[in-house]
Amino acid sequence: MPGGSRDPLVVGRVIGDVLEPFECSIPMRVTYGNRDVSNGCEFKPSQVINQPRISIGGDDLRNFYTLVAVDPDAPSPSDPNLREYLHWLVTDIPATTGPSFGHEVVTYESPRPMMGIHRVIFVLFRQLGRETVYAPGWRQNFNTRDFAELYNLGLPVAVVYFNIQRESGSGGRRLY
Repeated sequence: MPGGSRDPLVVGRVIGDVLEPFECSIPMRVTYGNRDVSNGCEFKPSQVINQPRISIGGDDLRNFYTLVAVDPDAPSPSDPNLREYLHWLVTDIPATTGPSFGHEVVTYESPRPMMGIHRVIFVLFRQLGRETVYAPGWRQNFNTRDFAELYNLGLPVAVVYFNIQRESGSGGRRLY
């Protein structure tokens, strides 16, 4: 497509549906088991039951980060009236470490989509200081843009997302 963007975050509508355009400035690696998450890749619900390992780059341990994981397609991509569903929120993560060194504000909840293909988006923000971010009241209808504005987090410094859909053979009609 001539003139169209090849940025997977634009193609996958992460930029637009969830985030404003931004420049990635910190490396972030998200891994489930031994498989890295790359933009637009597919995972099955059985592969994401446990929280992923995440490593955050940077070189200054005095910098702290907030990690947000959301599903903007809940409960279904055709009617995302719970957009965004918050799957995980970790604050006060020192640079060069990962979420286990931060403060888990909202525990990890594995994605279990019932209808359609969902996107699960990991967004990393740089905090202005420690203990400046607090838990929202609920997981559904979370808004990453509003959250970032409320806590003065600015634009993201890193983002990665994957696609996920219900596994065949997991529920549905029973024939007796």
